[in-house]
Amino acid sequence: MRTKELFSLLLWSTFGSLQAFAQVSYLHSDTQNAAWTVMPEEEVGKDIGPLIQNGYQHPKAVKAIVPGTVFTSYVTAGLEKDPNFGDNIQKVDRKKYDRSFWYRTEFKIPADFDKEIIWLNFDGINRKGQIYLNGNHLGDLDGFMHRGHFNVTQLVDRNGSNTLAVLVDIPRTPLANQGSPNYLSSGGWDWMPYVPGLNSGITDKVWLENTGKSTITDPWMRSKLVSRSLAELTLQTEVTNNGDSQSKTMVKGTITPGNITFSQEVDLQAGETKTVKFDKRYFPQMVVNNPKLWWPNGYGEPHLYTCRLEVVHEGKTSETEEFRFGIRQYSYDKKDGVFHLYINGVPVFVKGSDWGMSEYMLRSNPEHIRTWVKLNKEMNFNMIRNWLGSVTEKQFYESCDELGIMVWDDFWINSNPNLPYDLNVFNNNMMEKIKRFRNHACIAVWCGDNEGTPEPPLTGWMAENIRTFDGGDRHFQPCSNNGGLSGSGPWDAKDQRWYFTAYPDCKSGSGFTRGWGFRTEIGTAAVPNYESLVKFMPEKDLWPINDMWNLHYFGQMAFNAGPERHTAVIENSYGGAKDAKEFCMKSQWVSYESNKALYEGWLDHMWNDATGVMLWMSGASYPSMVWQTYDYYYDLTGAYFGCKQACEPVHIYWNPVTEEVKVANTTTKDYDGLTAEATVYNMDGKPVARYSEKATINSTSNAVAQCFKLKFNTDRDILSLGCPAYASSTNQGEPAFVTDGKDDTRWAAVRADNEWIYVDLGSEKPVGGVRLNWEAAYGKSYKIQVSNDAKSWTEVYKTEEGREGINEVFFPEEIKARYVRMLGIELGWWFGYSLWSMDVLSGTKPSEGLSDVHFLRLTLKDKDGKVISENNYWRGNERTNFKALNQLPGVKLNVSSKLARKDGKATIQATVGLPKSADAVAFGVRVQAVRASDGERLLPALMNDNYFTLMPGEKKDIQITFDESLLQNDSYKLIVEPYNKKL
Repeated sequence: MRTKELFSLLLWSTFGSLQAFAQVSYLHSDTQNAAWTVMPEEEVGKDIGPLIQNGYQHPKAVKAIVPGTVFTSYVTAGLEKDPNFGDNIQKVDRKKYDRSFWYRTEFKIPADFDKEIIWLNFDGINRKGQIYLNGNHLGDLDGFMHRGHFNVTQLVDRNGSNTLAVLVDIPRTPLANQGSPNYLSSGGWDWMPYVPGLNSGITDKVWLENTGKSTITDPWMRSKLVSRSLAELTLQTEVTNNGDSQSKTMVKGTITPGNITFSQEVDLQAGETKTVKFDKRYFPQMVVNNPKLWWPNGYGEPHLYTCRLEVVHEGKTSETEEFRFGIRQYSYDKKDGVFHLYINGVPVFVKGSDWGMSEYMLRSNPEHIRTWVKLNKEMNFNMIRNWLGSVTEKQFYESCDELGIMVWDDFWINSNPNLPYDLNVFNNNMMEKIKRFRNHACIAVWCGDNEGTPEPPLTGWMAENIRTFDGGDRHFQPCSNNGGLSGSGPWDAKDQRWYFTAYPDCKSGSGFTRGWGFRTEIGTAAVPNYESLVKFMPEKDLWPINDMWNLHYFGQMAFNAGPERHTAVIENSYGGAKDAKEFCMKSQWVSYESNKALYEGWLDHMWNDATGVMLWMSGASYPSMVWQTYDYYYDLTGAYFGCKQACEPVHIYWNPVTEEVKVANTTTKDYDGLTAEATVYNMDGKPVARYSEKATINSTSNAVAQCFKLKFNTDRDILSLGCPAYASSTNQGEPAFVTDGKDDTRWAAVRADNEWIYVDLGSEKPVGGVRLNWEAAYGKSYKIQVSNDAKSWTEVYKTEEGREGINEVFFPEEIKARYVRMLGIELGWWFGYSLWSMDVLSGTKPSEGLSDVHFLRLTLKDKDGKVISENNYWRGNERTNFKALNQLPGVKLNVSSKLARKDGKATIQATVGLPKSADAVAFGVRVQAVRASDGERLLPALMNDNYFTLMPGEKKDIQITFDESLLQNDSYKLIVEPYNKKL
């Protein structure tokens, strides 16, 4: 396991949205009632008679982890080396686990099981299980959503030992999509390795339950808002008479808060099941006045109600169940071809993340999952995409309910144009998933396919299942990146200006539709901190970057993450790294800047095309080098704090393309009389007065407000003036007329699409953009391309919105090139392409009075002077050159702290200050809390801020909260280091 062992029986029996108050006994390997073993089917042989009877022992049986997987059991038993470390998992003999295994345990019936019926329940087996109890074949489960609910009253020995055996078959391959439903990424992806055994095992809960003769199944609560002050509830549930004679059964319910009670009697024949429904037609108490609504994070409180159901059979309580639900109503549209999501009538700007798997070997427990969801909330996210439906634990949905995180919930289909081998099994698992989780307020969207549309007949089946078993209360989106969505990707770090420049396209991604729109996945590589790197990387492989890094997904195995680009940014922008520690440190700033800009770029276009964006991914299921904000060990990276900063509910930010400062308000509250301020500091920490700005603004709910424009220099040199030009054809003028600097000369091509003209700059130069002055015969669609040999061309810009007159194209970052070409694609008028001029532009010139790197501080205060939002940027005179940071004088920080303990939690309150006498800023301050005796990091922990910058005389209050048990009766130590620490 990772930080904590699996929770005790108490937690398993109380942590749940659907609580069975009948007697329950969990048959998990961490309980006293079940000692599981596991062994290969081949070693048992065909004669399974002895195996399924009491007292059987096999010499090669291994202690099993339940819930868990076969491979996890062998790892826990010490029979495989730590799969997290080095290349251990790549060296495992797959044949050893890619086969069927028997699970076996013996158990006793609890003494307090005094009701008539005993049930044996399974919540999931991956992929298929044949279940035997005391020599009897109870049945088969197929698919990890397939639940087992077996009446074993006549098969168990209430006074003696009982034998439970399960034959688990490995998922069929290929996993996508023929073998689905399963954990598709178990076969290896560009962020996690092939898991031996493909995560086969008893992967979810197993328990005994004792009830009377009448039981209920899958109670379903729906809510409809007449207005935000009036809600209508509808509850329906199946009721079954499991006895051998006709009976009358009473179903009673209580909803709290509000103490709403209702009941209905139903007459059932022996073995009969009926559906009981409670709605306003016959139960006016199901109309709720002034309901406490469920809201996503940032928009309000995620209020939850509890419904307790009691089934009374012939005057005796037979079963009691309890579940939680939220009163809310989702709605949707695709206005102007862009997906919009509303809750309780309010448009929600989605700021979220994708989850791959909770943990690549399914070694997670309720505490792990809640911590991960909590970290997403702390980043101010309001949605998690359950990518490919790979998170199956109900604790995920419960945590999202409690913390106000909406869920975009996928099924188990990935782009490939093929169907599951067994469509009926897949369909059954779809129905099971919907019925199991539909009460959860958090689920906002059901999605059919990752980056594709399911092959017929699945799309139709999915839609019909959702209409039938979810009432159409949520939107069904067949494809994750099309149909009102703006594609998926790219997945590599870009210069911050790229996210603000029309348009952040998916040339390295897929499914691109023009615009910001709603994007379900886009990301950046995110290297962990050095303290995490040494936990999984052998010392000999720490530096330089090598194939071991590739095996942890910094290399060709994760080429989509752009590891070469990431390394180049560290080299070109930050001066490179001499070792792994420096590489990890500088990587945090690449991740911080790009992840913050990603969300700010979408916020800048809120409701003006942009409606939401989700990061690929928020957490790491395997110790890796990419796509994470918190790493496998819970360490919070630069990416985490970049996201947390950008996604705050009311956020002041800078558009580096237009130099505008704006405030994005993603709440339901209006703010009046806010004060927005901008201050620019040089490296010595002194403000440069000429660039200061201040304004009073109002911030309207769910809107972006402009504050002011910064006075940075926006001038650019014309690099092409007088340079030679060459064209594919000439109908009028000469190609050189586009670079002669005159307003009355022009070049025109013959009338045809796909004509071109390029400029030779004479040598390779940094190019920041192109200014085209079109005559009436303009290019409606054209590309800007660059080259260093005039033969191989690289596209740097494309538009379908060309127009007559001046078209200015500024690149997100300067591009080194000798040749710059306009390639026409589609004519905009009746004549051939015609240009008065084609100016190739440099990057912006440095602003006067600023050091090579300088710092922009934005502050937003309310009427009382309280800071609502503070945002910091670093900026280069050469926009992507931050090498001057390496020449910052070293600074020494003052640190004071104290520890408080309450209810099992420990909180460190620290103050970090930079003396007023310091001769430089303290850039990129990182704070770590460690155990004093051994230096082990105190993780997981929640932090209010990190990776911050201080000016001379400033202080920052830091709060770090973690489980008190992590101290192990020891004390703590704070490690506080700026980028420019004093040696």
